[in-house]
Amino acid sequence: MWQFVKFSLATLVGIFLFLILGLFITIGIGSAMSGESEYEVKENSILKLDLNRPMVENASIEEDDPFADIPNPFFSSTEKIGLIQILSAIERARMDPKVKGIYLDVSFPMAGYAQLSEIRTALQTFKASKKFIYAYSNSYSEKGYYLASVANEAYLNPAGLLDFNGISVQYMFFKKAFDKLEIEPLVFRVGQYKSAVEPFIREDMSPENRAQTQSFIGSINREIFAKISESKRIPAEKLNQIADSLLAMNPKKAEQLGMVKLGYWDEFEALLKSKANLGAKEELKFMKFTDFLKAKDPRPKVDGTDKIAVLVAEGEIVGTNGGDGSIGSDNFVKELRKLRDNKSVKAIVLRIDSPGGSSLASDIMWREIELAKKVKPIIASMSDYAASGGYYMAMGTDAIVAQPTTVTGSIGIFAQWLNVDKFLSNKLGITQDHVNTHANSNFLNSAGELTDFQKSVVQHMVDQGYESFTSKAAAGRHMSVEKLKSLAGGRVWTGVQAKSLGLVDELGGLDKAIELAATKGKLKKGSYKVAIYPKAKSFLDQILESATSETSMAQKFAESNMPWTKSIWELNRWKKREGYLALMPYLIELQ
Repeated sequence: MWQFVKFSLATLVGIFLFLILGLFITIGIGSAMSGESEYEVKENSILKLDLNRPMVENASIEEDDPFADIPNPFFSSTEKIGLIQILSAIERARMDPKVKGIYLDVSFPMAGYAQLSEIRTALQTFKASKKFIYAYSNSYSEKGYYLASVANEAYLNPAGLLDFNGISVQYMFFKKAFDKLEIEPLVFRVGQYKSAVEPFIREDMSPENRAQTQSFIGSINREIFAKISESKRIPAEKLNQIADSLLAMNPKKAEQLGMVKLGYWDEFEALLKSKANLGAKEELKFMKFTDFLKAKDPRPKVDGTDKIAVLVAEGEIVGTNGGDGSIGSDNFVKELRKLRDNKSVKAIVLRIDSPGGSSLASDIMWREIELAKKVKPIIASMSDYAASGGYYMAMGTDAIVAQPTTVTGSIGIFAQWLNVDKFLSNKLGITQDHVNTHANSNFLNSAGELTDFQKSVVQHMVDQGYESFTSKAAAGRHMSVEKLKSLAGGRVWTGVQAKSLGLVDELGGLDKAIELAATKGKLKKGSYKVAIYPKAKSFLDQILESATSETSMAQKFAESNMPWTKSIWELNRWKKREGYLALMPYLIELQ
């Protein structure tokens, strides 16, 4: 049934394929012929950082999506912004004498706390150069205010809202739905904290999962409140009281507490003009950071060819072939081997933002990291997530750097199987039958019940995988297997917790990891360039990549126009996952 739906959608998409490809190729040719000129930074300019879009580690700085305002059934018009590009823009603005300050538009930043912490640190460095930072919003989310609090002043519309009530995590559980549908989830795992499977077998959180969740969100919350306390000079104890009592929800009260300054946009605009030495009738010169990055780089040029390569690994680890927003071992190994063999690359920083995924792909990448480490230094830099399979990648490096708010650990594995025999028969009237040459010829090939013997085989595979994971992690962290296992069991930690436990070496961001890589590579400051791999894909690249895959086009069409089909694609994705899974509770969303 699922295959029928997939092929039907693919056929529907095929009708439009040639027209769309022709259109995109025409656009590509036009873009290539037009080229891009260097952006000119004017005197008294203000860099505008609009962070209210989905954030990824590395993104193109090309012109905006030309189809952003045109309804289309195939592609999302939501543009992504790159953390690496944002950090570069802030540093360049700090050194450019024509840039007077930064205007922060951070109402609802769409990123995790580790990425936001990285930006916040860069903003603090910018602010220390005696240039100004001002934020304005009609409403601030918790994450938005975390960033805005670093500004000289965070302005809030008098009729607006400040969401300041602490961090919350919500899990969704499907057991009752499975019971009603007569779908039996079979779970095989090692580790009492390996909670990724709980939504399928429980109606609420287990005591172990509740304890670990309370621990790591409490750790993140303390870090966030400490930074806000330092910037706003409000004691952390007072911030806790404000959060508990929802006092900041009242704009006037929030201003009285010293959290924000109330004002309308015209008042904020007048402030920026005065700070930028402009007259009341002069126009503010806002620059988008993507435009600014096309201007002449004010930073000193580096002579020579020595480089530190930053290899970005972002998304769920899906198997051999990844794609946009996922990691495939084949793609990763190809890139890493190029960097290992490149004589000008003296050290590698592996930038990880992943909740894990396929244990097989994780192990393949771990092996390649081990080989690269024998040739040149390789440092892991953890972003929002580097857990389970993400930690599997990091543990083979020379050193691990994480943000205090990074979610990591989750050293454990599981396998999951859905027995849908009764669902198909009783709910849909579909029955299955098999002809086998041997007793277990249909093992893991049908969506039916497993025998006790088959269950024991799967559990044995999971047990073996866990022993392999923990023994390799122990070797990488230079600790006994017994100690490593006491920290494993699938338990999730924050970066600051992992540092105290020996699972992480240093606390800091990407810049800290690059500095450590330079030290281990015996490179002096200012003597090397930093290069990002793989190259960020332009809008046209992404379009052509998707257009050349009928399945991809069909999926995009279906998800855009028939949201109910998402479950079909998700089930198909489960089927494609290889082996057992090293995956953290991927439904975690810190709010």
